[in-house]
Amino acid sequence: MVDTIKALATNPESSTVIKGRRNKHFKLIETTYRSNIVSDYTEKIEELDKNFKYSSNSNCYWSEPEHSLLYGTPIYEAASPSQKIALNHLHWFTKYNYTAETETETVAFNQITSSVFRTIGGYDTVCQELDLETQQEYSHIHAFRKMGLMTAMALIGKKPLQNLQKSHSYKSSLGNNSWVTSQYYALRFLAKNMLKSKRQYYSQYLSQLEEKEKFVVTTPTKGILGRGISTSWQGFFTFNWGVGSPFLACQYYAARMMGNILLKGMEYPLVKYFRKLEKQGEFIPVPTAVSYYHHLDEAYHTTMSKVLSKDMYKDFPKPTAYEKFIANMSIYMVQQASFGGLSGVFPHRYLKDDRFLMTFIYELLQSPLFGMSRREALHWMNQCFCYEHEGFHLAIENHQRLLSDFRRFFNDLGYLWSVNREMRLMALGGDINQALQNNIKTFKQFSRLAVC
Repeated sequence: MVDTIKALATNPESSTVIKGRRNKHFKLIETTYRSNIVSDYTEKIEELDKNFKYSSNSNCYWSEPEHSLLYGTPIYEAASPSQKIALNHLHWFTKYNYTAETETETVAFNQITSSVFRTIGGYDTVCQELDLETQQEYSHIHAFRKMGLMTAMALIGKKPLQNLQKSHSYKSSLGNNSWVTSQYYALRFLAKNMLKSKRQYYSQYLSQLEEKEKFVVTTPTKGILGRGISTSWQGFFTFNWGVGSPFLACQYYAARMMGNILLKGMEYPLVKYFRKLEKQGEFIPVPTAVSYYHHLDEAYHTTMSKVLSKDMYKDFPKPTAYEKFIANMSIYMVQQASFGGLSGVFPHRYLKDDRFLMTFIYELLQSPLFGMSRREALHWMNQCFCYEHEGFHLAIENHQRLLSDFRRFFNDLGYLWSVNREMRLMALGGDINQALQNNIKTFKQFSRLAVC
C-alpha cells in the first residue's frame, strides 16, 4: 500500500494547507458513510420490491400527470383517463430502465476506482462507502428491473418491450480482430505510456478484469457513460480511471455527478408527490415509494460524487496535461452522447428522437393499450414527432433546468475546458426547431420501412 504522504510531498502547496483541507472533506466523507450505514432506505426498497404487484398499483397515478410518456402530445390529449394513467406508469418504467443501466455502470466503476484509492492508502472510509454504495445499487437495480418489467408486460406486452430493451442492450465489438479492437489497443497503449509513473496505484480490480477479459475492458451497459460513445473509447476511459492516476480516479466522479444531477431532477417531483399523498392520507403506490426512498439513498451517493470530484482530487499532485485532456474528453463525450438533444414525446429525455424510440412508440400505439392500425399509428406519430406541441415546451423547460444545474456544478472546476464548464454541447441541443428538423428526417426514413 502506498503512503499518501509521498503523494503530498510532490504537491507544491504546503502540507499544512493540504492536511487542513483533507481533514475537512474527510470529516464529510466519514459523516456520509456513518449516516448511510444507519439509514434503512435500501431495506425499505427491497421490501417494496419483494411485495410489488402491478394489479395493486394499476389504478392511480404514480407521479403528477406531466411525468408521463407522450405528455403534451396530440396522442396524450386524445387519450382516455385509463390510457393516461398507463402512460404515467410507462414513464416510470422507461426512466428507471435507464437508471438501472447507469447504476450498473456505477457498480463497475465504483470497484475500479475504489481499488485505486485502496492502493494509495489513507482512504479507507472512502472505499468502505463506495463498497456500500455498490451493494445498495444491486438492490436498486433489481427493484427497477423487476417492477418495470412487470409493469411494461402488463401494459404493452412482449414485442414493444423487446424493442425498447434492444435499444439499451450492450453489444461489444471488441475482441473480433476488428478496427474497433485495434483502436482500443492503440488508445490503451497511449494511456499506459502517459500514465506509467502512476503504475504503483494500479487498480487491482481492473487488473482482474483485464485478466478475465484478455485486456479488453469496456463499460458494461448503455448508461450515461456508455450510450453513444464508441466501444473503444468506453474501454479507454475505463482504463484511464483505473490505471492508477489518483486525479483521474477522482475525476470519474465528475462524470458520475452528471448522472446524479439528472436523477435528482427527475426524482424530486416524485418525492414531492409522495409527500403530498402522505400528508393527505391517501394510498401511496409502491413505485412512488421506491422513488422516494431511492432519492434518499442516492443523496449519500451524490455527496460522495461531489466531494471526490471537487475536493479530494486536490489532495494529489496537480493533473498533467494528459490527465486534463482525458478529464475533458470524458465530459465532452458524455455531453454529446447523453445530453445532446431534445425529445417531444419523452419530456425527461435529453437525446434526439431516434428510430429505436420511434419503433417503441409505433408498437406501443398498436399494442392492446391503444389498438391502432399501422396507418393510424403512423398518422399520430407524425403529429407527435414532427409538429410543435406542448410536450416540446415542457422538454425545453426540463432541459434548461438541467443545463443550469450542470453549469452550476462544473463552473468552478478549473481544469475543464470552457465548452465543458458551460455545457455548450448540451446547450446546442436545446432547440425545438432543430429537434423538429431531425424528427422529420428520421420519421420519413422510419415510415418508409414501417409500411414495407
